[in-house]
Amino acid sequence: MSKEIKGEVFQQLRACRVVPVVKLPDVECAEGLGRALVAGGLPCIEVTFRSAAAEGAIQKLSTIPGLLVGAGTIRSVEQARVAKRAGARFLVSPGLRQDVVKYAADEGLPMSAGVVTPSEIERALDLGLSVLKFFPAESFGGVSTLKALGAVYPDVPFMPTGGVNADNLGKYLALDNVLCVGGSWLAEGALLSERRFDEIERRARQAAELAGSQPAGAASDRTRCRRLRAGAPER
Repeated sequence: MSKEIKGEVFQQLRACRVVPVVKLPDVECAEGLGRALVAGGLPCIEVTFRSAAAEGAIQKLSTIPGLLVGAGTIRSVEQARVAKRAGARFLVSPGLRQDVVKYAADEGLPMSAGVVTPSEIERALDLGLSVLKFFPAESFGGVSTLKALGAVYPDVPFMPTGGVNADNLGKYLALDNVLCVGGSWLAEGALLSERRFDEIERRARQAAELAGSQPAGAASDRTRCRRLRAGAPER
């Protein structure tokens, strides 16, 4: 991806290219999860507000050196407030809500809102968003749709989520208009409940290696991601 990406958080997400999207069953598994992701080479996470553990998990994950923590499935301003208070550094929503977008902008929180159609993209851009979530990706044409959108909106980077997995990851990352992808296969609920952090680390490492092999990721981005894994500050 050759276009300039503004904002440190989105630059970090671009560097890592794969964002684990996780619904945590309990707060207690948060630390083991975060350390497994960092060890596996994916120093970022989107904690979804689809469980009662979200706020506490964000608080714990935010203490892990080198881990970029964001909040997902944000559907109200109140959830956005809770996420910010817990330590989330970015917000992701499944759809486009003007009140949530305004809150994020007022608070200086980077945000990516979910879109599917050109009309939704136009509205999101009018609201000042720069990176958009394409969701649910596979249900709405996946790679083919993103290619078509890229012809009309070559300056808009997307975060496709929904149906992305280890088998189709490479196809998404090869697209020039994909900033990064979100994936829930990296830390599924059963793995978390069983404390299978070794398997989560293995899946993270596999995804990180595949992401690093994609030509769209510049060498400087891969270097930045390695520095983040090591806990080095962003320069």
